[in-house]
Amino acid sequence: MEAEKLLTMDPYITLSWVNTKLRNQFDTLEMLCEDMGLSQKEIENRLEQVGYSYDPLHNQFIGE
Repeated sequence: MEAEKLLTMDPYITLSWVNTKLRNQFDTLEMLCEDMGLSQKEIENRLEQVGYSYDPLHNQFIGE
C-alpha cells in the first residue's frame, strides 16, 4: 500500500491495516514507518483524530 493512500483513507481502515501490520510483520511502529517512508507522527496524528494512540508495550493502537 502506498503511504499517501494510507493517510487519506478512512481512519478506521487505516487503524485496522496498521494494527494488523504491527501484529504480523513489524516489532515497532518505528519499523513500520521506516519501511513505508512515513513519519511516525503522521500516523499517530491521523489515528488520534478518532481517539486511538500507540501503545508501545502492546505494539498496537488502542482506543482511549
